[in-house]
Amino acid sequence: MFNNLREDFAAHQRDPWRQGVWVMAVYRFGRWRYKVRPALLRRPLSLLYKFLKIWIQITTGVDLPCETRVGRRLLIEHFGGIIVSGDTVIGDDVTLRHGVTLGLRRTGVPGAPVIGDRVDIGAGAKILGPVRIGADAVIGANAVVLCDVPAGALAVGVPARIKHRQPALQEAL
Repeated sequence: MFNNLREDFAAHQRDPWRQGVWVMAVYRFGRWRYKVRPALLRRPLSLLYKFLKIWIQITTGVDLPCETRVGRRLLIEHFGGIIVSGDTVIGDDVTLRHGVTLGLRRTGVPGAPVIGDRVDIGAGAKILGPVRIGADAVIGANAVVLCDVPAGALAVGVPARIKHRQPALQEAL
């Protein structure tokens, strides 16, 4: 837990006032509490987590449940309006901006997004349903992604269209 917290802190430019640091600290605490044995000791930690999660939702506008599988160094670039489903899987070095939704397409229908490593998700983007976003992909601002995005591709528009980036452009990013 503490190694992940150090990496999360470094990803947020070692600034304790960035709300993404707070969100990640509560998320990592929520994941860590599952490892506490016996259950009698875990119960007060679970209660504390629930209060902290509600406090984080109110103060930052980010809903990141501990059931979500998050890789290392998730960067929450801008806070506010970020909703992540508990079934979502997020890879390493992913960037989220404000207004992003990663979740189910419809209530009661299983399947949440799987986000690859080093994915950059623009402001207001919605990634819905059992879609896979490949490594190094870029999701444009306000894109609504309902289908898989291959590695290194760009998804833009409503619904999102997949555009393959030029090799020189990929290196510049």
